[in-house]
Amino acid sequence: MKLVMAPSIPHGSMTVNIDSHQYFAYARPMTTTQTAPTPAAAIVDTPAAPSCDPTCAPAGADCCAPLTREPLGAAEAEVLAKKLKAIADPTRLRLLSLISATAGTEACVCDLQELVDLSQPTVSHHLKVLTDAGFLTRTKRGTWAYFALVPGALTEISEVLAP
Repeated sequence: MKLVMAPSIPHGSMTVNIDSHQYFAYARPMTTTQTAPTPAAAIVDTPAAPSCDPTCAPAGADCCAPLTREPLGAAEAEVLAKKLKAIADPTRLRLLSLISATAGTEACVCDLQELVDLSQPTVSHHLKVLTDAGFLTRTKRGTWAYFALVPGALTEISEVLAP
């Protein structure tokens, strides 16, 4: 087998190598007599036994805690993720807090606009996102829209995430 030094790239008055060590290349192609790796389809996965720390429980006892309630399914997680995304914005959290703190738990967009120091279209957009997520209801009176909390909407989230 013959090893060949890789060429250096000339750069001005000095020679630059790819890195501080020169690499070697084989002068001949690899042969086909080498064994090919086992294809992924041929590998059979056997379910692994639960890996528990033997020091966390007495010998022979299950060390993994059993489920105390049904975990979220894929569809439920999708719905919850959309709701959490809606309230993940600081402005929307403030709006929810302001509406819940308002006497009668109903607030006009015109009042909220002044409290969060944002333009009316921006406040309306945030309120629409919260309404679409199921946190608020919207009632139109004249030219203004009034928003109120949906009873139990925030409790639903806390119940899902509670231990």
